[in-house]
Amino acid sequence: MFKIKVISTFNAAHRLRAYKGKCEKLHGHNWKIKAVVCSPNLDKLGMVMDFKVLKKRLDAVLANLDHSYLNDKKEFKKVNPTSENIAKYIFDKLSKSVKNLKSISVWETDTSCATYTRE
Repeated sequence: MFKIKVISTFNAAHRLRAYKGKCEKLHGHNWKIKAVVCSPNLDKLGMVMDFKVLKKRLDAVLANLDHSYLNDKKEFKKVNPTSENIAKYIFDKLSKSVKNLKSISVWETDTSCATYTRE
């Protein structure tokens, strides 16, 4: 199995509804996103997928989140904009244009990460 990974970023604010602690208050993150694509075979050029194409498609999904207040987005009106829910949102959007998307990982800090994979 071959895997490729690209990393991108976006900046946004959020707050966690019904959370008891600092994260219930409005705050922001410099989110880091990793997209992983897998394939048992390579294309005629010897690639799973062109890194440049994957990065462009990931960035197109992230553009909707960048410099926004996530709680105001329709996708997060009923679910908290946690790293877990953000990972699933990005996965669902990106999988529409990326074949064999394996996982999306979302870091809200350098030491805290959530990953969504559809198995």
